[in-house]
Amino acid sequence: MKSASRTTQTSQPPPGASHAADAASARRVLATEVAGLQALQASLGDEFGRALDVLEQGDRIIVSGMGKSGHVGRKIAATLASTGAPAYFVHPAEASHGDLGMIATGDVVLALSNSGETAELAGLLWYVKRFGIRLVAITGGGGSNLAQAADVALVLPGVPEACPMGLAPTTSTTMTLALGDAIAIALLERKGFTPSRFGDFHPGGRLGQRLIKVGDLMHVGTELPVVAPDTSMAEALIEMSAKSFGCVAVVDPQRRLLGIVTDGDLRRHMNAGLLSQTASEIMTTRPKTIAAEALAAEAVRIMNETGKGITSLFVVADDRLVGLVHVHDCLRAGVA
Repeated sequence: MKSASRTTQTSQPPPGASHAADAASARRVLATEVAGLQALQASLGDEFGRALDVLEQGDRIIVSGMGKSGHVGRKIAATLASTGAPAYFVHPAEASHGDLGMIATGDVVLALSNSGETAELAGLLWYVKRFGIRLVAITGGGGSNLAQAADVALVLPGVPEACPMGLAPTTSTTMTLALGDAIAIALLERKGFTPSRFGDFHPGGRLGQRLIKVGDLMHVGTELPVVAPDTSMAEALIEMSAKSFGCVAVVDPQRRLLGIVTDGDLRRHMNAGLLSQTASEIMTTRPKTIAAEALAAEAVRIMNETGKGITSLFVVADDRLVGLVHVHDCLRAGVA
């Protein structure tokens, strides 16, 4: 005999109702963290500048923190290092087991702890005091041991965590991360750090491609299509065809760029007497140019913005022709 089966019915929210609640929860989290960042922004004062003074004087910046502060600290150290401030992360627990030897007397320590009472930082605090190493703290505890031990303490404002139980580090870690970014960028601006130097630290990957300079890609010397102003268009056409860039530069004896002749110029002046005219009669004056030090991405932007199908830019220095960059050179290098 078969036993009767019973179906247990559970109450299910209507389709989409749970998604709306999820989105509302996410908006509350973001609003709480935005409020934290706004409070942090308003709280910054002279201590921030004094912290930069200390950090700037160090041979290296040693970032340390435990738990979530440690994860944030690793990112801060990476950002500092990539923007011209030599930095690396030292785990505070490992520091007490030998890694304190990685910290030299000329270094500066940037210690992160929301409470300011993280036990694992005790050995690090003893070490910096013992050897006269300067210390900057980022902490939510203004009266904490960490804040008291620091040469400069950047105290986070007392705002709620986004976690409804107030337990999971959320707003506090967002503020710490943002403050680390602010420190890195402020130091970068103090040093006059350039895109070129940034590219030196990012030679690989997409970022490295975006930082390629025009001078790294441009054609020079005999590769350049060049004619004098009085060159006949018959000869200019031969030069254009030989160099295969669809244009030719018109220069004076000092290599000053007077104008260019493009395929478009040929179409606009197409008549029976074209070949007997000179390059100076056909050329477009004041053409778009670029410097060798400019980023290749800027060259692509200029070529795209013209809306006239320009595929090449002549490269000049003090109005003198030094090279040519073609859009295909940029695309092959991964610059788009």
